[in-house]
Amino acid sequence: MLDSKPLLIAREFPEIHRDHLQILQVNLGYLCNLSCTHCHVNAGPRRKELMDKDTIDLVLDVIEKRHVQTLDLTGGAPELNPHFRYLVTEARKLGVDVIDRCNLTVLNEPGQEDLAEFLAEQKVNIVASLPCYTQDNVDAQRGKGVFGSSIDALLKLNKLGYGKADTDLPLTLVYNPGGAFLPPSQDGLKQDYKKRLWDDFKIEFNDLFTITNMPISRFGSMLMSKGEFDEYMQLLLDNYQPQNLETVMCRTTVSVDYEGKLFDCDFNQMLHMPLLSKQFEPRHLRDLVSDDFYGDEIQVAGHCYGCTAGQGSSCGGAL
Repeated sequence: MLDSKPLLIAREFPEIHRDHLQILQVNLGYLCNLSCTHCHVNAGPRRKELMDKDTIDLVLDVIEKRHVQTLDLTGGAPELNPHFRYLVTEARKLGVDVIDRCNLTVLNEPGQEDLAEFLAEQKVNIVASLPCYTQDNVDAQRGKGVFGSSIDALLKLNKLGYGKADTDLPLTLVYNPGGAFLPPSQDGLKQDYKKRLWDDFKIEFNDLFTITNMPISRFGSMLMSKGEFDEYMQLLLDNYQPQNLETVMCRTTVSVDYEGKLFDCDFNQMLHMPLLSKQFEPRHLRDLVSDDFYGDEIQVAGHCYGCTAGQGSSCGGAL
């Protein structure tokens, strides 16, 4: 796989600094039942990296000591970590809002038949990938049969109360562009999704996030192999909006990899750009027990234009 990191490091980006910690985003491992073309984690069924129980207990210690408001679980498919349910249950006991970055199809995997019920019982906020509302586009980006499995999972979630206006079980869908272009208007696309999914399948959901494809890992390699990397970077540069710097997710979020190493964001994690101390030493979860890194400089490079182009992009959708 071609490495876009040298090209990204060579590009300058405005200096930004951390605010107070609000969200702990934890990557529970790179194991996944899918291998999507846009995946910036390069996750897949053959990946072996998984967070162990000791590191998960340290996550819980940090949540309690730093008064973290939100635990954002990602992967891979985070649910495939054998300690996923333990972490969710213990975090909810601490009163933390838990987000599960779910690919939907994992709800239909063997051994996960009761996963949807578990998420509902724990009142987990589901943020679910569905890059389009048509079968051809989803299967082209995520694999044959993924759209049908995703629809089955959404119907299962709706039956449990997820996505309904009168329940406290929020269901958010996530759109990623199917190629080297920026997402359309988040509000407009949300209405399109709502109409098509209701008309076609009687599916309901609460919100929709649009997330820009980052020129790193699998997607970055694809751009380079097709000779489209420079063109895509120019698209991001041409649409740069400096006001988005105020609300980028890295200011209030710390990203944790499966070994407990810390990063300013999930994208920096994939580029092996660690969150550094003032002495330029890589940080670990153990450091976060006593310090939330307020005011520290954030590691930036060319991929940061992906979060600040157009309407902006973060794990919480448009900025």
